[in-house]
Amino acid sequence: MKAFLKSDLFLRFLGGFAIGAVGMVMLQPEEPPMFSSTAVAATSTDGSAL
Repeated sequence: MKAFLKSDLFLRFLGGFAIGAVGMVMLQPEEPPMFSSTAVAATSTDGSAL
């Protein structure tokens, strides 16, 4: 296990994960996505599509 933790494969994976996590936090959009309002509008058809 100790050899795996010091292996190049694990260190590259860990580095990529850290870079990805920092990128996800820094590149988050400022405003919330509009998926919730479109989902509500699509589900409130009141049976007109039937």
